[in-house]
Amino acid sequence: MKPLLLIDIDGPLNPYEALAGPTPEGYTKHRTRPSGWTWPEPLPVLLNPGHGAELLALADRYDLVWATTWKDDANEWIGPRLGLPELPYIDWPRTRGKAPRGTFWKTRYVLEYAAGRPFAWIDDEITAYDRDWVEQRHLAAALLLRVDPGIGLIRPDFEALAEWAAAR
Repeated sequence: MKPLLLIDIDGPLNPYEALAGPTPEGYTKHRTRPSGWTWPEPLPVLLNPGHGAELLALADRYDLVWATTWKDDANEWIGPRLGLPELPYIDWPRTRGKAPRGTFWKTRYVLEYAAGRPFAWIDDEITAYDRDWVEQRHLAAALLLRVDPGIGLIRPDFEALAEWAAAR
C-alpha cells in the first residue's frame, strides 16, 4: 500500500502571503467562491498549474488526499485548475480551535485519517510540536513538510517528497 500524500491548499498551493504583491512567476490569480466563503467579493487564490503535474508525478508513489479546510470544494475550485482528478479529502469534524500540547488543530485529525498508514503531509502551519506529537503517536513513517506561505511549494519540496516515498 502506498503512503498518503496529504495536501493543504492555502500556503503550499496558494502562497496567500504573496497576494499583496505582484503575482509570482508561474502563478495565475483566480477568483473563487468555496462554500464556506461568505464575503461579497470572491476569494482570490494564486495557483501554479505546474504543481498539478508535479503532484500527478508523485501519484505513482502516493495516494493523494486533500488535507485542507476547503474539503470537497478543493475538487471544484482547485483541482481542475491544476489538472488534478477528483481526490478524497479529510472531512474535518471541526476546524480550528484548541489542540493538544501546542499542536496545530489539524494534527490529531491527520493521524486519525492516516490510521496507521505512512504519510507525508504538506502544510504551512506545521511546527516542531506537530512533529513530536506524530513521532510519539504514529507508528508508521511520517514526513511533515512545512511550506512557506509566501512562496508555496518549490522544486526541493517535490524532490524531498519523491525521495521520502522512494525510501518506503
